[in-house]
Amino acid sequence: MKKPKDEFSKTTQLMVTFLSGYWAGIFCAIVSHPADTMVSKINNKKGPEPMGFKVKAIYNEIGFNGLWRGLTTRIFMIGTLTGLQWWIYDSFKVATGLQASGGK
Repeated sequence: MKKPKDEFSKTTQLMVTFLSGYWAGIFCAIVSHPADTMVSKINNKKGPEPMGFKVKAIYNEIGFNGLWRGLTTRIFMIGTLTGLQWWIYDSFKVATGLQASGGK
């Protein structure tokens, strides 16, 4: 049977907050990584060519797998940052006497 949130310690509730933020960060990193990789490559490609030409040239150069290069590092970075942001937010709430996020 599932226990109510209030039966868990504040430390446990804040750990759940951090892990929830970490998972959200992982999802965001996966969704945004290919587009961010392409934008970074476009910004480094100088010249008067139209955007579509640059995108096609970059894709032909790096391929589908190239769009995903560096994803592990990005997951670690974005997951940690998002988890910490959520943890800081909830820690502030708890420190001021408010309930941690979640629940009813």
